[in-house]
Amino acid sequence: MSRSLKKGPYTDKKLMEKIMKAKETGSMAPIKTWARASTITPDMVGMKFLVHNGKKHEEVLVVESMIGHRLGEFSATRKFRGHAKKGKLSKVYGSSGRFEETKSDK
Repeated sequence: MSRSLKKGPYTDKKLMEKIMKAKETGSMAPIKTWARASTITPDMVGMKFLVHNGKKHEEVLVVESMIGHRLGEFSATRKFRGHAKKGKLSKVYGSSGRFEETKSDK
């Protein structure tokens, strides 16, 4: 469900203060934040953020197409290591394995 139009987009107050301060000084240094739920606004376009993913901070460069999305959408929290390999299926599906060949298959 989306947020009410009456309330407007959610952005962390401290994050917005950091953005305004960076704009005033003209600083292009990345802004470190844990506020993954903050909505990206037009003020943030062209800025770099270090968004926390639960383990480390990942750099996110904000472009126009990101407006309206959340900062956390661009900093993955899980690492995909690939699908199970054939030799490792016994660990996943038990000792026999789901893809075990039968005599009729040969």
